[in-house]
Amino acid sequence: MKIHEYQAKDLLRAAGVPVLAGTVARSPDEAAAAFTTLGTPVCAVKAQIHAGGRGKGKVKGSEQRGVELAKSAADARRIAEGLLGKTLVTIQTGSDGQIVRQVFVESGCAIDRELYCAVLVDRRAGSPVLIASTAGGMDIEEVAAKTPDLILTEPFDADRGLAGWQARLLASKLKLPTASWRHAESFFRALCRAFVDLDASLVEVNPLVLTKDGGLVALDAKMTFDDNALFRHKNVAALRDEAEEEPAEIRAAAAGLSYVKLDGTIGCLVNGAGLAMSTMDLVKLHGGQPANFLDVGGGADVKAVTEAFRIILSDPNVKAILVNIFGGIMRCTTIATALVEASQTVGFTVPLVVRLEGTEVEEGKKILAASGTSIILADGLTDAAKKVVAAARA
Repeated sequence: MKIHEYQAKDLLRAAGVPVLAGTVARSPDEAAAAFTTLGTPVCAVKAQIHAGGRGKGKVKGSEQRGVELAKSAADARRIAEGLLGKTLVTIQTGSDGQIVRQVFVESGCAIDRELYCAVLVDRRAGSPVLIASTAGGMDIEEVAAKTPDLILTEPFDADRGLAGWQARLLASKLKLPTASWRHAESFFRALCRAFVDLDASLVEVNPLVLTKDGGLVALDAKMTFDDNALFRHKNVAALRDEAEEEPAEIRAAAAGLSYVKLDGTIGCLVNGAGLAMSTMDLVKLHGGQPANFLDVGGGADVKAVTEAFRIILSDPNVKAILVNIFGGIMRCTTIATALVEASQTVGFTVPLVVRLEGTEVEEGKKILAASGTSIILADGLTDAAKKVVAAARA
């Protein structure tokens, strides 16, 4: 689950991570009032969407950027008016962009240097890791690709947290003034503690700024969370903004389905995450593009599978559907019955390729044959991939 910058900063502030004062605004008048209340000579007015690159992003049809500085209440009102209700396009949103429904008006500070830091799980190290770089404010993926030597890492034990010596070592490598090392130790340790305590999957601060007085402040903040741990954090779960999420993914989650929308033309319905990934790989290998990842799981019933078909067919880009079921816990008869029911209640407007193997496979095929449903049967996964790619192109 993702949250907005202003929400992430509230959580970080509560965890002892230094952030600037700010107020969320949902109208130009609220933005002007926020500037006045903050009482600083300069404020940043920031679009709040679940995507990065806002500072370089632009509103469709204008030169308005997603983050601009205001030097008066009138400035804040003007900037907010240019953002609210408009579509912001950034490197992470794609050409469609995202609608801005709120802005964050944040007080300014005297910046000496911009840095980068983040906390995430390093699967190779088998532990969380603190990442830092002197290349703050930049596209960190580009930095990692072109100048990997600028990326510094410190793995740490999740139970014990980041050690003081690790934080000071990192401060030294970042060439921070020695007078700022105690600030760095406090900042980095609090950030790592928040990551673990909140069951986050990512905490990113870009830029992390060294101020003129030697302190460290999170000038921007991005946080994502492990959905499977949200039951332990009701306060975090309450921050979910469904307006920022793909409607089909919300619908799938409500039905207990694992679904991720993609940009291709071939809908995929599979049982098991590993098999789903293999199916998508084979579709691409044979020249197709998956329209989604959809794992119905091992215990889905007819109702859930029927809903899965409805979700796939709601995507106008889908030109064909591939059903790939290996019946273990999930019986092939369940899928066959769901296919027949879906064809009767939803109706298939695109070619449907089906590959069934495993528990009750022969009975499942008999159900399909007796139904009169127009289905292209496949013999094996490779055959299924080839047939669905051909069907999508027809």
